[in-house]
Amino acid sequence: MTDVSPNTNRKLLLDRRPVGFAKESDWKLVSEPVPVPDEGRFVVRVRQISLDPAMRGWMNSGRSYIPPVAIGEVMRAFALGEVVDSKATDFPVGTLVTGAFGVQEYAVSSGDGVSVINQNLDVPASAYLGVLGITGATAYFGLTDVGEFQPGQTVFVSGAAGAVGSTVGQIVKILGGKVIGTAGGRAKCDFLVNELGFDGAIDYKSENVGEELRRLAPGGVNVFFDNVGGEILDAGLSNLAMRARVVVCGAISQYNSTEVTAGPTNYRALLVKRARMEGMVVFDYEDRMAEAVTPLAQWMSEGKLNNIEDIVTGSILEFPQTLMRLFEGQNVGKQILDLGA
Repeated sequence: MTDVSPNTNRKLLLDRRPVGFAKESDWKLVSEPVPVPDEGRFVVRVRQISLDPAMRGWMNSGRSYIPPVAIGEVMRAFALGEVVDSKATDFPVGTLVTGAFGVQEYAVSSGDGVSVINQNLDVPASAYLGVLGITGATAYFGLTDVGEFQPGQTVFVSGAAGAVGSTVGQIVKILGGKVIGTAGGRAKCDFLVNELGFDGAIDYKSENVGEELRRLAPGGVNVFFDNVGGEILDAGLSNLAMRARVVVCGAISQYNSTEVTAGPTNYRALLVKRARMEGMVVFDYEDRMAEAVTPLAQWMSEGKLNNIEDIVTGSILEFPQTLMRLFEGQNVGKQILDLGA
């Protein structure tokens, strides 16, 4: 029986590399004493864990924009927590922080890559895992920097009911553009239009994405913000406006594939429309985070930007099934595992 006393840290280690969809058996639960910090370090009690589609890619051994999680290593995850023991003057006990603390109940840190939450803002702390964190920065920089969006332009967002997609769509409307998104199921599509102000939403499960996109954006799309890949990527490429920008942010439709992924069949549209297609990784913007957080926080305070969350409450034992919600299309907005800490 696993020890769950206050003096114990439980953590999930990657035990094997998944084939296809990740399974609970791909991780191993380990218990150890809560770490004691050395000079200049501090201990964080993890309260909430961010669940992101990219986690599935981090479990693979292939080359990527970030090293894979090693076998026997704590599963990588961004999280929010509270400093409970400290020998670091910049991180006193009681400070709320976010960082790559992993899927565990306690983490020790030197402060590298850790951000202190501004508790003076009238927003939930969990927003720093969502629109005021990496999610929001991804949406903001992907749209404005890589996508070079300008007011009055039309944006197409795939995976629009997810954390990044729903944020992109809201930013487009705030900045004076038109936005069309895809989502799975009529309920999600209605949410995008009726609650988030999207100009149109396409149910990829029951509608022809290419045909609907041409109907909703007869002049083509200026920015295509892609989180999905596959057939939806092809549909978006078929309806680009001249000089369009395609932002490749994710490819959730491909992450669990056991076969070699084919490239887009409509890539010739990039030539015909003199368009540009570029990958976007938020870690490239670490030194510019304030550029995103400042306007995002302002929009939140003004009630223009909603932090859409899907929170599951439980222990780290619920991590595997909570992660699978992303790939089964169950979540709306930012998927978070709340440890009740």
